[in-house]
Amino acid sequence: MPKMTFIDPDGTRHEVEAPEGLSVLEIAHRNKIELEGACEGSLACSTCHVIVAPEWFDKLSEASEDEEDMLDLAFGLSSTSRLGCQIIMSKDLDGLEVSLPAATRNMMVDK
Repeated sequence: MPKMTFIDPDGTRHEVEAPEGLSVLEIAHRNKIELEGACEGSLACSTCHVIVAPEWFDKLSEASEDEEDMLDLAFGLSSTSRLGCQIIMSKDLDGLEVSLPAATRNMMVDK
């Protein structure tokens, strides 16, 4: 089974099993990794923002225009930022590494 690694803001690494066909967000939730996903993967927020390790970024499918729009709202955006709900695990991504940003911006919370 493919594996992937989540890296906390403090540098703690969590290597987990990453079943093919699941999103990075789903894998995080299955492994109790603190990746919010306020919209439950419906591409309506940026709370599942992750920073993909540079060596993995070009192996991902290209971000959709909708994902790019949501990423514009993400805290701590980087050149390798993606939404975890949009990265679907495959055997080609075995070993994927993503870092969790230091904070998230949840626009879905009532103000």
